[in-house]
Amino acid sequence: MTRKTLILLVLLTLVWGLNWPVMKVGVSGLPGHPEPFPPLTFRAISMGLGLPVLWAVLRLMRVPLTCPRSEWPEVVKLALPNMILWHAVVIVAVQSLSSGRAAILAYTMPVFSLMWGVAYGERPAARQLLGVGAAGLGVALLLSHEVSKLTGAPTAALTMLMAAAMWALGTHWLRRSRTQMPLLALVLWMSVLTWVVMAALATGLERDRWSTIPSHVMFSIVYNALGVFAFAHAAWFYLARHLPP
Repeated sequence: MTRKTLILLVLLTLVWGLNWPVMKVGVSGLPGHPEPFPPLTFRAISMGLGLPVLWAVLRLMRVPLTCPRSEWPEVVKLALPNMILWHAVVIVAVQSLSSGRAAILAYTMPVFSLMWGVAYGERPAARQLLGVGAAGLGVALLLSHEVSKLTGAPTAALTMLMAAAMWALGTHWLRRSRTQMPLLALVLWMSVLTWVVMAALATGLERDRWSTIPSHVMFSIVYNALGVFAFAHAAWFYLARHLPP
C-alpha cells in the first residue's frame, strides 16, 4: 500500500464513520426538532449540492469527463448496486435504526464480498479468509448486544443487510469492469444517474412532506454533499479498483 492510498483510506474511514450519526440527525431530527426530514429528499439535495463540487474538482484535475454512448450500459450496471440501491435503501432504513446499528449492519459488506467472490469462482487466500472471519466475528459480537433492539425494526435491519450485499456485488462488478472511461469520470456519471433517480423518487413519494430545511438538517446535507459525494465516493472507487481484494 502506497502512502497515497493509506492517506485516502484513513480519510475515507473518518468521513464515512462520522457520517452515520450526521446522517441519522439529518433524517430523524433532534430532541428540540423531533420532526423527521424526508430521507429521499435529504439524499437528493445532498447529491445535487455535491455534484457541482465534484465536477469542478475533476475539471481542475483535467479529467476527461465525456461519457460515450457505448459506455452508458456499463455506467447504469455499475451505478445500480454501487450507488442507487445503496443510497436509497440506507437513507430510508437509518430512520428506524440507531446510527451505530446501521453502521454495523452496513459493514457486513466484506462478508458478502467474500461470498460473491466465491460465487464468481475466486479462491480466497488464507489471509483474506482470516481477515473476513475476524471482521464477521467482530460484527457478530457487536450485534449480539443489539439483537433485542434490532427485532423491533426487522425490516430496516434486513434492508440494510440487503444494501451491504448489493454494495459488495457492485464492488466485484467494478473490479471486473472493462470500461475505457477514466475512473473519476465514471464516478461522476454514476453519481449523476443516482441523483436523477433520487430526485424522481423524492418528488414522487415525498413532495407532500417538503418544508423549510432546519439548520441541523442543512448541516447534515452540506456534510454529505462535500464529505460523501464530493470526496468519499471518488476515494472509495479508487481504492476498490486499485487495492487487492
